[in-house]
Amino acid sequence: MKEEKKNKRQERRERARQKEQATRVRTMIFIALGAALLVLGFIWPSLRPITDIVPVDVGPKPQVDRNSMGDPNAPIQIVEYSDFQCPFCERFAMDTQPLLEEYFINTGKVYLTYRSAGNFVSNNLGGVRTESQDSAAAAYCAADQDKFWEMHASLFANNRDVEDQGSFTDRRLKAMAESIGLDMNAFNECYNSGKYEDQAQQDLTDGQDAGMQGTPYFVMTYKVNGEVKTETIDGAQPINEFQQKIENALLVADQ
Repeated sequence: MKEEKKNKRQERRERARQKEQATRVRTMIFIALGAALLVLGFIWPSLRPITDIVPVDVGPKPQVDRNSMGDPNAPIQIVEYSDFQCPFCERFAMDTQPLLEEYFINTGKVYLTYRSAGNFVSNNLGGVRTESQDSAAAAYCAADQDKFWEMHASLFANNRDVEDQGSFTDRRLKAMAESIGLDMNAFNECYNSGKYEDQAQQDLTDGQDAGMQGTPYFVMTYKVNGEVKTETIDGAQPINEFQQKIENALLVADQ
């Protein structure tokens, strides 16, 4: 009888032990699954294919030379200091620049150069890297493959109008580069190396030296009897503002 009771106690202890072990295993599985789901939640955005890139078609541009277009011997030279995250810069690019091309660049009267002032914000934040700087680097890397203006258009078309909130992550910039037909090995090597950080900083320095307080900012130069004259246009002004200044300058500029 005693032996029988002893065996029953051992059986109960063994069942309790097995039940506790099974509970522990289930708990560990639940924890592991929860951790896996948590990790997946963090890494999924970096694995998910990017499918929302808006395609662009810039059409032919006159006498493109990297980030410039038009006749380099045109009587009027305009340098634009801009930022791919700036909504006013986007407005100029979408609304005014096509008319500027049609009336003045295609006709040999104006030579336009785009320069990036995206690190204007970065400098004010103590050098923190921003998406404006990254987008400028992407555009200059595209220029290495003679597609600056295609990347310029893609950046503005795919800007979400909220600064540093994911419009120009590395993955999205590379997706844009692929969408315009760049050699991705060459682009990635250029972009990942930080090749154009110094150029972006020089663009900002030159813009500030020219009086820039915000973007877009335009510096128009021309010569009168060999002497360089300078005028500026501040902000995303309509085409008639540019037209008036350009036509007034053409009346007196050396041809």
